[in-house]
Amino acid sequence: MRRPSWYIFGSTTCLRAAPALATASPPTPTSSSPMTLPETPWIHTLRFALEIAATAAFALSGMIAAARKRMDVVGVCTVACFAAFGGGTLRDLMLDQRPFFWVRHTGYVWGIMALCVAAMLFMRQRHFKPTERAMLLPDTIGLGLFTAVGVDVAMTADMPALIAVVMGVVTSVFGGVLRDVLCNEVPQAFSDHRPYALCAFVGSWVDVALRQFVEPDWIPLLACVLVTAGLRVLALWRNWELPPWKM
Repeated sequence: MRRPSWYIFGSTTCLRAAPALATASPPTPTSSSPMTLPETPWIHTLRFALEIAATAAFALSGMIAAARKRMDVVGVCTVACFAAFGGGTLRDLMLDQRPFFWVRHTGYVWGIMALCVAAMLFMRQRHFKPTERAMLLPDTIGLGLFTAVGVDVAMTADMPALIAVVMGVVTSVFGGVLRDVLCNEVPQAFSDHRPYALCAFVGSWVDVALRQFVEPDWIPLLACVLVTAGLRVLALWRNWELPPWKM
C-alpha cells in the first residue's frame, strides 16, 4: 500500500522529504554586458549629453545649409535630420547595432522637427544671415562631440583601436557629407582643404590612447572633444590647408 509522504511508525513520526524540484532559476542579469564596462556611475549621463549636444549641433548646421538654399519646411527637416543622424546611422550599421540610436531615442526626431519648424516661423534674415561662416561654429562643435561619441560606442563594443578610430571619423564626418550632397554641393569635408576629417582622426587616437592609461572614462571623452574641436578651430583661424593633389 502506498504511504503518504508522512506516516506514523510506532511512537516515532517519520517524515519523508518530498523530492526537491529540479528547477533551474534563470541566470540573474548582470549590470555589465558586452556593451558596458566598469565605469564611473554618471558616465552614461555624460554620453547621453554628448550625443544630444552633437545631434543638435549638426541639426543646426543642416538647418543653416537648407536656409542658404531657401528650402521649404520639408527640405529643412530632411537636411537637418540627415546631417544629425547620418554619421551615427552609418556607424550603427557598420557595427551591426540595432535599432539605430535615433530609433531608440525617438525624442531626437521630434526635437529636430520642432526646432526646424520653430526656426522657420520665428527666425528671419534680420536675426541671422545663413552664410557658410555661420555654419562653421555648430559644425565644429558637432565634429568634436560626434567624434567622441563614435569612438566611445566602438570601444564599449570591444572593437580594435583602429576600428574605433574609423568609427569616430565616420560618425563625425558622414552626416556633414550627406548634408552637403542634399544641398547639391561638393561635401565640405572633401572640398575644403582646411583639416576636417583629419582633426577627427587625431582626436580619435587621443581618446583611444588615453583609455590605456587613464581610469575614469570621462577624461578620454572630454579630451577627444577638446582636441578635435580645438584642432578644427586652429585650422580655421590659422588657415591651415592640406596640399591638394597636383596632377
